[in-house]
Amino acid sequence: MENNKIHILVVDDDNRIRDLLKEYLTDKNYIVSTSDNAENAKIKITQFKFDLIVLDVMMPGQNGYELTKEIKKTMKVPIILLTAKGEVENRIKGLELGADDYIGKPFEPKELLLRIKNIINKNKKIDLNSKYFVGKAQIDLNKMNINLGEKNKKINSSEKKILTEMLSNPGKTYSREEIGKISGISQERSIDVMITRLRQKIENNPKNPKYLQTIRGSGYVLWIE
Repeated sequence: MENNKIHILVVDDDNRIRDLLKEYLTDKNYIVSTSDNAENAKIKITQFKFDLIVLDVMMPGQNGYELTKEIKKTMKVPIILLTAKGEVENRIKGLELGADDYIGKPFEPKELLLRIKNIINKNKKIDLNSKYFVGKAQIDLNKMNINLGEKNKKINSSEKKILTEMLSNPGKTYSREEIGKISGISQERSIDVMITRLRQKIENNPKNPKYLQTIRGSGYVLWIE
């Protein structure tokens, strides 16, 4: 999914934050709509299809918690809550009502951007006919090859299976056992060899991997910028 196809609704009664996020996210090639209260947000939700909502908790009228609960009754759109309330119970309350993530004020726009990317990547479905980028590596699952610079390397069926799974869930750690079940490879040594081969095809520096990393004691994880 290209960024310019992703439509984000920012709901906050603070016009400085609305303007800041609209400018910042628009600059990152997202489509951004804004609302200053829950009622206006609900009108826009009926008019447009949003891929993600950034929602302030403390607003006059219906607050962010209440709006989250109402939206989640009928829609599956991801919601990131913004709040100055940093207590654990407040975060838990938002998550229990269906929020997908939570970020405290004040915050760095870049942190919010990374959280948005993470949620969007987790929610998008892998299209085998599409091409995906991991860093500078272009992965074509349909043709079963990876282009990195001038190098064009083929992937086998086991590598395709694990890449399809990991591209669907960037940031998720997979144990060797899970990778074995997905790829159809049973021996741990063979799994490690497969990961090493994939790194050689994806990473600029396979010995110091940036994207396909080892999580000691847990397994492997794929990160997407």
